Amino acid sequence: MRFDVFTLFPEVFPAYLETSILKRAQENKLLEVRLHDIRDWASDKHRTTDDTPYGGGGGMVMKPEPIFRAVDEILGIPPGCPLILLTPQGETFTQQKASAYSKLPQLAMICGRYEGFDERIRQHLATQEVSIGDYVLSGGELPALVVIEAVTRLIPGALGDPGGASDDSFSSGLLEYPQYTRPPVFQGWDVPEVLQAGDHGAIERWRRNQALLRTLQKRPDLLLGVELSKADLDFLAQAVQGSEIALPDPIIKLIQNRKERS
Repeated sequence: MRFDVFTLFPEVFPAYLETSILKRAQENKLLEVRLHDIRDWASDKHRTTDDTPYGGGGGMVMKPEPIFRAVDEILGIPPGCPLILLTPQGETFTQQKASAYSKLPQLAMICGRYEGFDERIRQHLATQEVSIGDYVLSGGELPALVVIEAVTRLIPGALGDPGGASDDSFSSGLLEYPQYTRPPVFQGWDVPEVLQAGDHGAIERWRRNQALLRTLQKRPDLLLGVELSKADLDFLAQAVQGSEIALPDPIIKLIQNRKERS
């Protein structure tokens, strides 16, 4: 998969891209990241890429001309692949979006700086707007790296283990179950016996239940998007008995409907 990143600070990227999973993915020809310095398409000797906003106000705004020229030369206009504007105004980046992007042969991103983009970039060039969260950063470089890593992990072969990403939080709609490694006892805290007994069916059920429980405790809203089996609903109903944990109303209705049918 190829990423094209348009940025004012390409020097931010190499250290992270040359580490761990991303480095191996590039070595194995699963990932290619091309960095494009927007200043290279500025038309003046000062390589100007920003200017003061019309109407007044503080800060500077990224100019449209260099970005349009860069995208036209590298991707064409309209661009030949999805072109993401990284901005706090965009749709929230999720594991589901990462999964969809991982199936594409090419994806491009524009990293913002200063007070943001000239609106014509948003309206007439970018094909999507994406945000990594409800907060503001100084630029889009960190969000671009977040997108690159999250997507690369889902490219077949990038993690080595074919199922390595399938148990990650959000991949199934649930938060990931607890993980343990050696030693079996540390400062008096034991690894759950079920994980040491070798019964793979019991282990899978334990992991599913723990993922349900962790999601219930930390992000109960996620349960609304998960296909829940009878065993799942039974476990959730039992988990909330005698506790202060509150199930979302739609999940309560699912449990009640199941009991009425049984």
